[in-house]
Amino acid sequence: MARVSVIIPTYNRLPKVKDAIESVLKQTYRDFELWVTDDGSTDGTGEALRTFGNRIKYVYQDNSGISAARNLGMRVSRGKYVAFLDSDDLWEPRKLEIQVGYMEANPQFPLCYTDEVWIRREIRVNPKKRHAKYSGWIFEKCLPLCIISPSSALMKRNLFEEMGGFDETFPVCEDYDFWLRVTCHYPVLFIDKKLIIKRGGHPDQLSIRSWGNDRYRVMALEKLLRSENLKAEDKRMASGELVRKCHILSRGFYKRGKREEGRRYEELAKRYGA
Repeated sequence: MARVSVIIPTYNRLPKVKDAIESVLKQTYRDFELWVTDDGSTDGTGEALRTFGNRIKYVYQDNSGISAARNLGMRVSRGKYVAFLDSDDLWEPRKLEIQVGYMEANPQFPLCYTDEVWIRREIRVNPKKRHAKYSGWIFEKCLPLCIISPSSALMKRNLFEEMGGFDETFPVCEDYDFWLRVTCHYPVLFIDKKLIIKRGGHPDQLSIRSWGNDRYRVMALEKLLRSENLKAEDKRMASGELVRKCHILSRGFYKRGKREEGRRYEELAKRYGA
């Protein structure tokens, strides 16, 4: 049984998914299995990936979203550690070697993640200060936005199982929801090495398809506040972030002439701001 399960979810992303697969196959660390979970592609992905032969494992599902595709990969894979790679991202060759080494040397951490190179529309860009990465108990740092890229994380399988996987009701920000659930319970390890390449700015990038992704972050925060046994300070910080995001959304909806949605987020801010 392979020590690491690598899962690449994809949907209509030829040839990007081929590049992602190649970046995994070039890893210096070799004790892995590579699963490509095809979320209902109609662009010939399944046929095209046959050229990789038995170097990859392929499984298809009807289009159900990226969370369902990642969760499917977890169900069919068996490794002690799990690493996800979004099909528009790439790994540096020593990514798994370095991360497995850190996890073996620091068993108190159930998850580690790395720094990243950002490419937007084929041009390298620098992340802003708000995207800074941290080690330890980073729940507070994860509240404003998602600072852990799924493509950069390596986690113990039992952590994923304990968290119940990715929430399949989220069309976007499913990673934000997952990392909040992890970091309110566990410290995580940041490896200050740029071991992934994030390619963004393309039309099929989930996070840029529509305005107002904070709607789903608010959903995640509400869910967290209802379902998790948060420490008092974490609950205070989560409530404060929810109120802040609600005010931003309310102003945005009013500006767009959507008064009903604006009032809804006003009321939600009042409820959690008490």
